[in-house]
Amino acid sequence: MWNDLLQTHGYWLLAVGCLLEGETLLVLAGFAAHRGLLDPVAVVGIAATAGFAGDQVFFWLGRQHGAALLARWPSLAQQAARVDRLIERWHEALIVGVRFAYGLRIAGPVLIGASSVSAWRFSAFNAIGALLWATSVAAVGWAFGAAAQALLGELRHVEGWLFAGLLVALGVVWLVRRRRTAKEGRSSRRVQ
Repeated sequence: MWNDLLQTHGYWLLAVGCLLEGETLLVLAGFAAHRGLLDPVAVVGIAATAGFAGDQVFFWLGRQHGAALLARWPSLAQQAARVDRLIERWHEALIVGVRFAYGLRIAGPVLIGASSVSAWRFSAFNAIGALLWATSVAAVGWAFGAAAQALLGELRHVEGWLFAGLLVALGVVWLVRRRRTAKEGRSSRRVQ
């Protein structure tokens, strides 16, 4: 059942997920690639392309509506000063690395778009960052699959359970991070 679902829907779900954040789906896709259910080159290619496209959209949102977005979302505005200081000193490294920074995956490109960084420069370094991100995050899933196989031998009889366990573990991490971010946002609004 899992195999059929992954082979039928895995690539387009990965693309949709990577337009936004996508780490969880990309780790799972890396695991599925290790199991031979998805093509590893396609997984990295789709994830990099979708991640690149998503960040381009967020950059242009920042370029066109940066001030309005900062006024609408105070939590984004709170990060603006920190990101602006980083952009001034290391905009190339920031563009590449922002997708690896939890809490800045969407906000980062918006804030960079609202800055003076040129669209061409952002696109070039965004492409490099998307490829590095897709490769490294998919590699985590691949490594999990390899470690599980080394520990458990042939995984065919438990791969559904491993996949479900990995999905639950990644979901718990995502929920904890999301709650922490929401709590920090509420705390900072009370201070203002």
